[in-house]
Amino acid sequence: MSIDWVRDLIICIFGLVATGVLIFLAVLAYSLYRRARSVLDSARAILGTVQSVLAYAGDKLVKPAIQLVSLIQGVRQGIDVVSKLFRKREGG
Repeated sequence: MSIDWVRDLIICIFGLVATGVLIFLAVLAYSLYRRARSVLDSARAILGTVQSVLAYAGDKLVKPAIQLVSLIQGVRQGIDVVSKLFRKREGG
């Protein structure tokens, strides 16, 4: 057995091991891709549900609250304007 034969044997073994590792990594990457895709699909479904719930809450809760606050603010500004009209002027 010469050194050339040992070198060739080591190169062949390394090539087989490297091929096996690459195949293993490819299978692992594909498996992770499929899991990530399913997780992303469920996240999209959850986000769609959350979006519809928030839209419903915005229609049924936020808009009436904004209208009430606007009404209260308008009444307050009206009272301020009327009180300014009847307030005594200072210095005059």
